[in-house]
Amino acid sequence: MTMKKTLVSSITFMTLMLSQLAFAQAEDELKVEVLAKTTKSWNGDTLPAYKPGQPQVTILRIVIPAGMQLPLHKHPVINAGVLLKGELTVVTEGKDRFHMKAGDSIVELVNKWHYGKNEGTEAAEIIVFYAGNQEQAITLKK
Repeated sequence: MTMKKTLVSSITFMTLMLSQLAFAQAEDELKVEVLAKTTKSWNGDTLPAYKPGQPQVTILRIVIPAGMQLPLHKHPVINAGVLLKGELTVVTEGKDRFHMKAGDSIVELVNKWHYGKNEGTEAAEIIVFYAGNQEQAITLKK
């Protein structure tokens, strides 16, 4: 092989190696996606101010079987969640509806009667974060 062909082959090889290294680094980069950032719940109501006192955060993983409807309830604290699997519909006492599918986020209603219903064919799994105060209930049933 001539010196010129060897140089071209070396440059080509190094270019391929560097492009693969750049691709590998791109896969390992930190990625941040904002799922929700709002001052309002899903129906447009403004979220209430936090009450004074010792804050307490509660995080729940909730699995709702296919076809199940939860009882009418309300949350006296701000809460938000991300649906990991399945589908879920939230319905207010006044019949407003919010339908979610896997990957969707929700900023829930505060102090409004509502229920969730899994109208899908598989279990719905949701992680919900409640930001309240110590000794304060996060859910009240009607």
